[in-house]
Amino acid sequence: MDWDEELDAIGLLCPLPVLKARKRLMSMANGTVLHMRADDPASVIDVPHFCIDAGHDLLAQESKDGELSFLIRKQS
Repeated sequence: MDWDEELDAIGLLCPLPVLKARKRLMSMANGTVLHMRADDPASVIDVPHFCIDAGHDLLAQESKDGELSFLIRKQS
């Protein structure tokens, strides 16, 4: 899947990955997709909850070799 913007949150601990995603998504147009990379294990829980609370669509979530990858479509 393609994305419009990328956010590298590798090395950041909770709650920074979600806070940076929120800030980036605020500047993006509705319907665009953010690809976020993180390595904080808490992101597996935090990012889906953030998407539900903020009304964004979590399109994909993947874990490979300790790196987490999320595709988030901005809504509203």
